[in-house]
Amino acid sequence: MKFLPFLLSFIFLILHLSGQTVVRGEVDIQHHHHHKQRITKLFVFGDSYADTGNVNPRGFAPSWKHPYGVTFPGKPAGRFSDGRVITDYIAEYLKVKSPASYRIIKDLTPQHLKSGMNFAISGTGVFETLNHGSNMTTQISFFEKTIEDKVFKTSDIRKSVALVSIAGNDYIRYIVTNESIQGLPSFISSVINQTITNIIRIKELGVRKVMISNLQPFGCLPQETVSSSFKQCNETSNNLFVAYHNTLLTEAVTKLNQQMNDQSSSSFIVLDIYDSFMSVLKHPSTYSIKNELEPCCVGVSSEYFCGMVVKKVKMYKVCENPKSAFFWDLSHPTDAGWRAVYTRLRITNALKQIHDH
Repeated sequence: MKFLPFLLSFIFLILHLSGQTVVRGEVDIQHHHHHKQRITKLFVFGDSYADTGNVNPRGFAPSWKHPYGVTFPGKPAGRFSDGRVITDYIAEYLKVKSPASYRIIKDLTPQHLKSGMNFAISGTGVFETLNHGSNMTTQISFFEKTIEDKVFKTSDIRKSVALVSIAGNDYIRYIVTNESIQGLPSFISSVINQTITNIIRIKELGVRKVMISNLQPFGCLPQETVSSSFKQCNETSNNLFVAYHNTLLTEAVTKLNQQMNDQSSSSFIVLDIYDSFMSVLKHPSTYSIKNELEPCCVGVSSEYFCGMVVKKVKMYKVCENPKSAFFWDLSHPTDAGWRAVYTRLRITNALKQIHDH
């Protein structure tokens, strides 16, 4: 992270020269009077912020180990949280069940497919990442195959929306594998370009609308705040690639909506996860959060992590009340944390755009 001060000044220079300003609000909501057709399905793409069980239970993923899932559903279920993740809350908003995981598609009946499907898998990036062979393109190909195999009818897809949640695995890979960060701004552009290509492809498969989350404040994740004993965010990281990524994403999505033939509403919606995280972290009591930066579940020392067991000995500790904590482990919110983020999205009317036709 020694490169951060240099990158900070570099990106601010880019933003200044191009006249760009960081936009943290949602894409403008357009108001129209029209009939609202019921959304019956949700299709999900992305990483551990949206994954509800696609990681192989036989692997090393802690999401299938205790104490993950202790709040919901009461046992480990593949979610990187003590309970629900953003997928579950978006499904709740749409009044559908959380969609089934693609990993178990062979075991699913038509009844299980009623609310859509989740293709998100932990560790995924827009491109290849450090710990996974999958990427967003692969997930969309899986979705395309379900349409080709008539798992989902065209009429089903028309009544669906998609959630795309990519939380920064591409940047973690970049920082780990590159000695210099001089090329990071152009890498950010390539991530945004590929993201736009991906969401266009999802839309062309017939989905009515595509929600795409921007990046959370990386500098506020416990993996960053541990250096200050979980007392303050690393603003250098937040003002760094996160701000630049989110600015480019908002601009690209706004431009994309302007290019769409259907001018009545936005086909692509930016979910301002950054704003939601920051709102909760700055005003935790508003969302019934008492411990905003310190994770609930942590390893007993730096070489261990939440859920890790060595010779039948738990090498982690869990807080007394996960409902009072925003973060569950070093990088993922708790069930309560995600509920707070979801509450903020509702307060700002970000989700209202889903129903605008």
